Amino acid sequence: MPSSSPLASSLASSTVAIAIVGGGLSGLVLARILQEHGVASTVYELDATADARRQGGLLDLHVESGQAALRAAGLYERFRRLTRPQAEAMRVMDKAGTVFIDQAADDGSGEGGRPEIDRTELRALLLDSLHPGRVVWDHKLSRARRLDDGRFELVFADGSRGTADLLIGADGAWSRVRPLVSDAAPEYAGISYVDFRVTDAPARVPASAALVGTGSLFALSDNKNIGGHGGRDLHLGAMLRTPEDWIETRGVDWSDVAAVRACLLAEFADWTPALTDLIRHCDDEITARRVHALPVGHAWPRVPGVTLVGDAAHLMSPFAGEGANAAMYDACELALALIEHGTDVESALHQYETAMFPRAADAARKSARGLDLCFADDSPRGLVEFFGRMSAHATPTH
Repeated sequence: MPSSSPLASSLASSTVAIAIVGGGLSGLVLARILQEHGVASTVYELDATADARRQGGLLDLHVESGQAALRAAGLYERFRRLTRPQAEAMRVMDKAGTVFIDQAADDGSGEGGRPEIDRTELRALLLDSLHPGRVVWDHKLSRARRLDDGRFELVFADGSRGTADLLIGADGAWSRVRPLVSDAAPEYAGISYVDFRVTDAPARVPASAALVGTGSLFALSDNKNIGGHGGRDLHLGAMLRTPEDWIETRGVDWSDVAAVRACLLAEFADWTPALTDLIRHCDDEITARRVHALPVGHAWPRVPGVTLVGDAAHLMSPFAGEGANAAMYDACELALALIEHGTDVESALHQYETAMFPRAADAARKSARGLDLCFADDSPRGLVEFFGRMSAHATPTH
């Protein structure tokens, strides 16, 4: 429901120009909540269209963060209709295929604590909730600078320019807004990641579909991981603890699918064929990347008129499921602070950052710990013990 507070009304009726750089989950949540309170913003997105590229696989949204953001955005019920209860299942095994954890999904009631949703569907939900023209497509930010009058000038790759009174960087790992507040840059987290899919798996490769199941798969051994999410389409990755130059030094043409498969199969040569079949039968779209993270506890002094949300503020590894949730909650808290403080933008930014810094540091520590649990000489022992402790401390339900 739109707020009727005088402060919120003053921001809605003001001439403060709000620019959000980045049309990912955090930027769209921020724009949506502001819109719900009558506050206009402009989202600049580098993609040419909404469906220009894949958005990734499934996300599990946490009650206290991702779900809270969707409630504030007035989209929770629509989100629930898109969730996949069976995707909350989880399977942990080693390279021999020995299963250590085989956790069933909830009962299908939709009341699980961390419901799964396809990232593309979630982004589409957010985009559809915004007024036409709120997102400006095909605008890749090249640089941003402060003008003499205190506003910000945005220079885009096509040569066009824009200005803003309030600038919010929601532009991810390699943010072009971040240099306005911080000199920090993402660092290699020690993991190389080769992303692949197996589409229509139950029909094409039923044994592989059954192996992965409907939820999350962690197949861990020897500082390596074959894992991801199951269902009709398997969204998976082959992950290895490697030197930073591993991708370049394999001697592989990464556009040659056969060569890439051969490289991966050599890396996982002593793994059970049931797991390496996931590589043998994957689609021809295979992408190699490195996992990066900003330093845990990344923060900056208050800089007038500008702040960061999501990966731009606290990029972390994906091994605790915290990144998207933290990004969406950032956007929620920033939007509500702006609504609360009206045209006193600096008080809103101070309130947001003061709460965000320790919260993000905690999420980043969990993500770093999750990486170390997954990639160890004796994995999956650490991850199995971790989930065992979590189960022991869980509140019984009746």
